Amino acid sequence: MIAVVCALLAAASNALASVLQRRAARSAPDEFAFRPALLWALIRRPVWLGGIGALIAGFLLQALALSNGGLALVQPLLVAELPLTMIFLACLSRVHLDRRTWLAVGAMTAGLAAFLGAASPAPGRRSPSVLIWVIAAIVTVGTIVGIAVLSRSTSGAGRAALLGVTAGIGFAFTATFMKATTNLADKGMPVLLTSWEPYAMIAAGFGSLFLLQNALQSGTLVAAQPALTISDPVASVLYGIMLFGESVRSGAWVVAEAAGFALIFYGTLRLSQSPIVQTQAETA
Repeated sequence: MIAVVCALLAAASNALASVLQRRAARSAPDEFAFRPALLWALIRRPVWLGGIGALIAGFLLQALALSNGGLALVQPLLVAELPLTMIFLACLSRVHLDRRTWLAVGAMTAGLAAFLGAASPAPGRRSPSVLIWVIAAIVTVGTIVGIAVLSRSTSGAGRAALLGVTAGIGFAFTATFMKATTNLADKGMPVLLTSWEPYAMIAAGFGSLFLLQNALQSGTLVAAQPALTISDPVASVLYGIMLFGESVRSGAWVVAEAAGFALIFYGTLRLSQSPIVQTQAETA
């Protein structure tokens, strides 16, 4: 229960962070994309710093959740970030969400409940070897670079969506290091400070944050956020199974799990197509 509550609070913090960072990132010049100048321009804006504060709170809550539960349980709960993002967006913009948007939020909520109920994620007891970590890093970096290169041939919503996927994969991989770090915390501070996992977590986190800023700067929030929200839990479930030996139910349960993800995907598309959300995201 602690893992579930902390994960949902982390989702709320991340949603607020996305809205605040989006407001700052959209005003940055296009020529700053994929350059350190982008972060230098954003760090001087209070609204962006507020978003970073919310992101740090989400990070800490997520770490607490992962210390009490597995990746396959915690990360899918972060899907709640998307509907919460839209609700925060409406509140800050002082508009009312229409019926279509609320139906989409309901579909995503039902899909999340269906997936978790069917999958019944169980934490793993395996610690990845160095070789497994190296293989995972090579595959992850290769995938992110490939998608980022592909995004250069697109623009607008397409580019934002592709970069949203890279950020989602990056944050999922960051969560694997976060999980490993929380496991090390039980061994004491000297072991924690002399292990490589916390530093890998920091590096992966900064890299993912950089990808997220480029996704938010490239197109609308409703283009980047769904891609980010969906790719993170999908990648996290795979990382949890492959790295830590976590398990989800198979057999006939796969049908219900797929139906849950289908509902989440449907809700995501409905949110993206909401006229009110699209209008407010364009002007955020």
